[in-house]
Amino acid sequence: MEASEELVGHLAEIRKRLIIVIAWFVLAMGTGLYIAPAILRYIRSQPAAVHIEWNVFSFTDGLFIYMKCAFIFAMFATLPLLLYHVWAFVRPGLTESEAKETFAYIPASLFLFVSGVAFSYYVVFPMMVQFMKKMNQSIGAVETYGIDRYFSFMFNIIFPLAVAFEMPVVVLFLTRIGVLTPERLKQVRKYAYLGLAITGSCISPPDFVSHLSVTIPLILLFELSVVVSGQYYRKLAAKPREQLT
Repeated sequence: MEASEELVGHLAEIRKRLIIVIAWFVLAMGTGLYIAPAILRYIRSQPAAVHIEWNVFSFTDGLFIYMKCAFIFAMFATLPLLLYHVWAFVRPGLTESEAKETFAYIPASLFLFVSGVAFSYYVVFPMMVQFMKKMNQSIGAVETYGIDRYFSFMFNIIFPLAVAFEMPVVVLFLTRIGVLTPERLKQVRKYAYLGLAITGSCISPPDFVSHLSVTIPLILLFELSVVVSGQYYRKLAAKPREQLT
């Protein structure tokens, strides 16, 4: 009976937190619809778009971009609240130190994700646009870009890199649960470098400078992950000594 009541209590808490998150998302979506024109004007004014005509090839293209812009804004605005409620739900099962450590994941994750979005949008995406334009012009193609394809191309570059910037947080989490160790990370360093170099070459224009511009930040993130993992292990090793003293 107690287990059943506890399960009902957990389900009720999940329901309550979901309602809060969904309500906030709906509010953020409404705000996104209101400011979507300003966001689109800002994107339109950036060097990667200022010399490109955004054409629509159906009556709904503009509406879909408008809604997509509002939806992405709502996702960004809701992500911190969602992470907080996930943490708050598991908080009763954590010790005080574990709660503080896991709570730190929220701002760290947000900072890394926003950094990845900024890096990919302001550095990688303009390089890709310029490369594609030059390639199209070199074969004598008439450049007519649809707004829907422009944004799809942009998101396909931005989001993978933004997710890749979460590497230190993911590595720290895997270290905490025992899947990874600093020694294991050092052992696979050369393979990781190779994988990151291949990833960087796939999402950047095929020239050496562009490859380095993307690959070097990814490698630095990997090295930061190694440092974070090592610090966590040293902290674990120091705990028994602190308890003895």
